[in-house]
Order: sequence, then structure tokens, then C-alpha cells
Amino acid sequence: MSNIEKYSTMGKQKLSAKAAKAKKTRDLAYANTRDREIKRADSQQKRRAAKKKGHHLAGLDYDHNNGEFTTISHNRGGTQY
Repeated sequence: MSNIEKYSTMGKQKLSAKAAKAKKTRDLAYANTRDREIKRADSQQKRRAAKKKGHHLAGLDYDHNNGEFTTISHNRGGTQY
């Protein structure tokens, strides 16, 4: 069981084949923008450093808005405090 399946409470979107393909294309284009690439690399670097220090990070993602690890569910949808 992956972390996404373990911690996600959202159901799968019910899209037509055409809409699902269009969404996949849009999502992939967004995920590969320079900004997302930089944030993904930064998150990996911080996660590896935290694991090396012995921190338990199961169920946590790095939040670039507040600069710390937060729950996956809290880290969705933009800035939250």
C-alpha cells in the first residue's frame, strides 16, 4: 500500500476517457514546470536530511509556505496556517 492510498481520503474522479487523458496531459505539464521541479528537488533534499537526523516522516510532506513538515492533508490547497 502506497502512502497516497494509505493517507488519502478522496475518491477517484469519474471522468470519461477523453477527459481523463486531457487531465493527465494538463497535470503532467504542470508537474514538469520549472517551479514544481525546484520545489520537488528542495523537498527531496530536506526530507533526506531530516531522515538522516532520525526524524519520523511517515504521512508528512514538506510545506514550502511555512517551511516545515506538515500532514499530507494539511499541505493541500495552498497556504494554510
